[in-house]
Amino acid sequence: MSWTSPDRITVPSREDTVVRSASQVIGGSLGRYAVVAAKGWRRAAAMLAAVSAVPMALGVAERAHCIDQGWSTPDQFWHACFSDLPATYQDAGLSAGIGAFLAGGPGAPTPAHPPLTAFVMSLLASVVPSGPMDSQMRFYFALWAVLGALLIALTTWWTAASVRSFPIRAAHVALSPVVLLTVVVAPDVLGVALAAAAMYLWSRERLVLSGVLLGLAISARTYPIVILVALLLVSLRAGRVRAWGRTAGAALLTFAVVLAALGALNADAAALAYRGWLEAGAGFGSPWLLPQLAGHALPPVAVTILCAAGWVAALGCGAVFALASRRRPGVAEVALVILGIVVVTGKSFPVQASLWLVPLVALVGMRWRDHLVWAGAEALHFVAVWLYLAGASVADRGLPAGWYALFLLLRLGAVGWLVQRTWAVARARHQVFVDDGPPEPTRQPGADPGADPGADLDRDLDGDMGDVGDEEHDELAGPLRGARDHLIVRFG
Repeated sequence: MSWTSPDRITVPSREDTVVRSASQVIGGSLGRYAVVAAKGWRRAAAMLAAVSAVPMALGVAERAHCIDQGWSTPDQFWHACFSDLPATYQDAGLSAGIGAFLAGGPGAPTPAHPPLTAFVMSLLASVVPSGPMDSQMRFYFALWAVLGALLIALTTWWTAASVRSFPIRAAHVALSPVVLLTVVVAPDVLGVALAAAAMYLWSRERLVLSGVLLGLAISARTYPIVILVALLLVSLRAGRVRAWGRTAGAALLTFAVVLAALGALNADAAALAYRGWLEAGAGFGSPWLLPQLAGHALPPVAVTILCAAGWVAALGCGAVFALASRRRPGVAEVALVILGIVVVTGKSFPVQASLWLVPLVALVGMRWRDHLVWAGAEALHFVAVWLYLAGASVADRGLPAGWYALFLLLRLGAVGWLVQRTWAVARARHQVFVDDGPPEPTRQPGADPGADPGADLDRDLDGDMGDVGDEEHDELAGPLRGARDHLIVRFG
């Protein structure tokens, strides 16, 4: 039979070896008699939201050379300070402002981003003061840095609010090295924040409002479709598809309204990102770029077919994970498995797309060791891609194609590692908690006889698999909470 232990708040400084080691510089791990989260989850969420400003500040500081000297090629690549934000401001004619964007026609801004992101980019450009183009680009970058800091803080808060028994998991957002590297490269943080808000509202059973936010997230960045699919798969297993239907209906309606409204005003800008994806070939970060690096580029049609096959594989793996696992996995676990496969088989996997994974890594409760392994591979690829691009201008100083291919594969492997660890965490929870009865607490030799035996049990269960204290309780379950499985697929 299944056994569910009482909900508890995990303490990473006791249970995560990386956090325990890092905590020594600020006094060590939490004491035995300390009352965990005595002030509630909001105190931890507020602290982490404030701390999230540190990676943001470091991310801006890393671009100091370009802020001082301008974003010129190949200089911006040598110093790894490239940002698509000032580049889009100049190249897409954003200086014309929101009025020109909404009016459409010749001379209107044409940022190659999904419609809501294109709208926000044009709106922010309207407050940039006139002057030399370099000064305008700096001001626009500064606006996005401030907005990005606010959105990362909100994403941290919503992540902590989504897992109130484990609010410290939001540290994976607040302190992620991936945030430092990516958040001011492009405007992806807008879609990431909206998706985090949508998942929080789902966890609170605000189904229609969650759908509205999810529709806005899809309008800003296409990847939140994966979250909608993950919700469907878990809802199918729980037998509560009707609840998912309310969220999905609101999401699709919201997306349609945004697309229709902006399309009526500026049809070119509303459809540009989607039309560009259909026509594009292999881009940076994609495994389909490897033949091009070897001198044999794949045609765009072939890349589109391979990308579609990747989606099919991702949906298949997600369905097996959600419906065939002996324990129903959490919403974030299913979403991370699907999204991980989607990004490593996509037409392109630019450096900023890694930001999409960060809130899901936090919600899953990934151990910091695994997070840092992934972040290390991201950092190596981050440097490699700029050096490779610099080689297009100065061939004898750039990174050779073969070396870039190596770092590209290393990054893809690190994302695959995240997927594998997510699957392993879910499987470990089943192996520990689904048995003929609850495991007996064990006491270590020399342990305090008056200590709570549950503390030893928590350590035994957690092992090296991450935060498994929420063994049968997914705080993102929302309307699925407490539902018995209605659909389970068995193989063999």
